[in-house]
Amino acid sequence: MTAIYRFGRGVCRLMLLPWRVRALGIERVPLHGPLIVAANHISYLDPPALGIYLPRMLHYMAKRELFAVPGLGAAIAAVGAYPVDRGGNPMAAIRRSVEVLREGKAIAIFPEGTRNFDGRAPIQSGVSLLASLARAPVVPACIVGSDRARRLARVTVVYGEPLLDACANGLAREDIEPFAQRVMAAIRALRAEAA
Repeated sequence: MTAIYRFGRGVCRLMLLPWRVRALGIERVPLHGPLIVAANHISYLDPPALGIYLPRMLHYMAKRELFAVPGLGAAIAAVGAYPVDRGGNPMAAIRRSVEVLREGKAIAIFPEGTRNFDGRAPIQSGVSLLASLARAPVVPACIVGSDRARRLARVTVVYGEPLLDACANGLAREDIEPFAQRVMAAIRALRAEAA
């Protein structure tokens, strides 16, 4: 974890104080080796809330347009985000993510591909493809309460047990979509722990 990431994490903790963010299941998150943290995404609070209490650095894919915003682009790059052209070649984002994972780092992704307010967005299979190509475990995470950010509701992040399906030999082509569905089911199942 870089010093600037630690600093940024501290700033995010201060900024998120009004939402009383709490994290459950941190002990389930592997401390070393490649890792994908896959979470639901309902609010702009989700990326910082997902990583502020983890003992390891999370790298995020972020839409390329964010890197063009003065100040924001430099800040998110400094804390490990890397650009993704959502309208361009999706394999470029996959390749970059696999590189990060093969370096033994952790990435955070939102399998629905974008913010999703009602939980009905189609599941993207990128999480399965990444896990398979990098032989990485997937830790499901459920974020609850960030959709009520305007009311300063408590935000809870629950981390689940790692899904190890892809670690040994990757996934067969026919297992890519079912594994993505399994990841989303695991994310949804964690909602009960947040109560």
